[in-house]
Amino acid sequence: MSTQKSKSSRTRKKRILVVEDHPLVRKGLCDAINAEADLQVCGEAESWRTAQQQVLESPPDLMVLDLNLKDGNGWTLLDQLRIAGKLPPTLVLSVCAEEVYARRLLQSGARGYLMKDEPIPRILEAIRKVIRGHLAVSDAVASYMIGNAAQGDVAAVNARTEMEALSDRELQVFEMISQGLGNKEIAERLGIGQKTISTHKIRLMEKLGVQTTPALVARTQRRA
Repeated sequence: MSTQKSKSSRTRKKRILVVEDHPLVRKGLCDAINAEADLQVCGEAESWRTAQQQVLESPPDLMVLDLNLKDGNGWTLLDQLRIAGKLPPTLVLSVCAEEVYARRLLQSGARGYLMKDEPIPRILEAIRKVIRGHLAVSDAVASYMIGNAAQGDVAAVNARTEMEALSDRELQVFEMISQGLGNKEIAERLGIGQKTISTHKIRLMEKLGVQTTPALVARTQRRA
């Protein structure tokens, strides 16, 4: 009996929750996962609140997470689940520049970060790698992180570029500005006041060397 149970445990398909707000992207990813003998999609979500509920009700073996969601930023979901002690192994798939965001998301609890334009076989490989307990990042990010660690002065390294000088919250606001969201919507999605968003925008302009809100918006479109 125990032998059968052990064998069943070894052959059970790993359950994957896909959190992605673009229907076609989500379908393509789900189809690719379900085509694998050892993986299966256990749920889909296009908002971080729906995803949070699914994780709490039926924890997956792994969560594939997009950063740009219908009701806010995937980073919010990552933070909420980590704080609650319910964060499953998570692979972030995003269009956001990996040299800026990967390190931040890994520090926030993600176990992998890949760009969305990676080939499906590479994404499936990363899913399995994270499930096995390893980090999954691109070769470029791995080299960047190793190079930073080797230099020893982490604070100096982290401030080498304007983007790296931004706090996590400022980076979240920056990303939402790039999506065309106004102060009110950004505040609602992050659960903070509009005055706080205005303060973050002032700090963003100071750190990025721009003088006006239109200039800041233009700056988000060229991503240093």
